[in-house]
Amino acid sequence: MVQQPGDIGMDGVEAKLQSASSSGMAAGALMCLMSMSSIQFGAALSAPAIATFGPAGASWLRLAFAAVMLAIAIRPPVLRYSGAQWIAALVLGTTTALMTMCFFAAIERIPLGLTVAIDFLGPLSVATLGFGMSWRLAWPALAGVGVLFLAYDGEGWVGSLSGVLFAAGSAVGWAIYILLTKKVGAAFKGLEGLSMSLLVAAVVATPFGFATAVPHLDAYGLLEMAGLALLVPLLPYALEMTALRRMPTASFGILMSLEPAIGALAGFIILAQPMTILQMMGTALVVTASAGATFSAEKS
Repeated sequence: MVQQPGDIGMDGVEAKLQSASSSGMAAGALMCLMSMSSIQFGAALSAPAIATFGPAGASWLRLAFAAVMLAIAIRPPVLRYSGAQWIAALVLGTTTALMTMCFFAAIERIPLGLTVAIDFLGPLSVATLGFGMSWRLAWPALAGVGVLFLAYDGEGWVGSLSGVLFAAGSAVGWAIYILLTKKVGAAFKGLEGLSMSLLVAAVVATPFGFATAVPHLDAYGLLEMAGLALLVPLLPYALEMTALRRMPTASFGILMSLEPAIGALAGFIILAQPMTILQMMGTALVVTASAGATFSAEKS
């Protein structure tokens, strides 16, 4: 058949689809990197706020500011959502609140790089165990060795048991959060799902953070928390939800495996938390384990 001048042809159509897919993946990857940087540097910059308001108070203020700002921008039609949509938002919002409070409580007690490394054990273990008892169990074992390296600074074990436990709680929350975010993103239009889940998260965090935060609030504190709310959680959550619409979950997971390294870098630059050679090796092991587990799952 002779191709007419105006026809694109099957090869042209396939090329255009591949180009669109590649550009979507590239945009999603950029969003992941921006999200990780925002979370980790935002967490490092939160140290003064955590000292002033407490972990729960700082978490509540951030979630409340983020929820209000996004609700004003998105204006979600709360009375029109179905029961299934409400349940999804309630579960994701509750998970977000508990995960955020645990994470802030952890970085108050142990270095940021160690906190993020422990945080990664949750989603890493879930992804690995989902494929049954096999050689893939080597990935969480490798990450566990990395965490041990991170926890030793050359002179002794860093941090406290309570900090490790809070980081472990955040890890469980993160695993659930990743699974729920993709579902909530698909159940709502645009960023309506994120807006609803943040409103729920702010309400859930109120009993824990209101009493410790309000007595210390002043005009500067309000401005500070509003700015920090943009860094964590508003900007990264919006970026992640949008990125998960553009790329497979496995590819998202491989990119997110860089987060422990970014967390260690933020801790070094912002909080002056130095790392020994052993701790750098620990960070590399956690990143390798997370990327390897996600890549092997994608190839299954």
